[in-house]
Amino acid sequence: MTRTLTPKGMATRQRILEGAAAEIRERGVVDTTLDDVRNRTGTSKSQLFHYFPDGKEQLLLAVAGFEAERVLTDQQPQLSNLTSWRAWQEWRDTVIERYRKQGLHCPLSMLMSQIGRSTPGAQAVVTGLLTRWEDEIAAGIRDMQRQGKVGAHVDSDQSAAALLAGIQGGVMIMLSTGSLTHLEAALDIAIGRLRDSGRPERS
Repeated sequence: MTRTLTPKGMATRQRILEGAAAEIRERGVVDTTLDDVRNRTGTSKSQLFHYFPDGKEQLLLAVAGFEAERVLTDQQPQLSNLTSWRAWQEWRDTVIERYRKQGLHCPLSMLMSQIGRSTPGAQAVVTGLLTRWEDEIAAGIRDMQRQGKVGAHVDSDQSAAALLAGIQGGVMIMLSTGSLTHLEAALDIAIGRLRDSGRPERS
């Protein structure tokens, strides 16, 4: 939305977003109607179209952004505080637990499939999520480098990209099989290699 909302308007829009997200988590994207969202959030048809004039497609894209934000929020405060190996382990455990609780139904993935992964709006949501996630991981690596706990030769951006790719691959396998084994392995091996890079080489 390009127009500026009042605090009351922002609260109403947020209520609609959260209600739509809850409906989609319970019913799925296809079976969730605008009437379902209106009934859950106590909003009128005119209110809903005031904030989402293009209807369900625009609402779904906004919910996708909401769910993308939730992916990062669920990892806090650990993700923003990767300043020790204990902190990295706590973040690792937080990621695993997040996807354990989520189970086989990924709201963001369902929304992307419905909207169309190749559409500009969907690509913007996913790109924004991955960029912010990768930046947080890279910042953590650089902090560990300043402490001498990760080797100075390590490319923080490349390592963060590889780690995130491992997470995404592990999540995709989990969604297909129900097993977290690959996600755990991706995190453990990537963090282990970072840790090993800061250790003195044995002669």
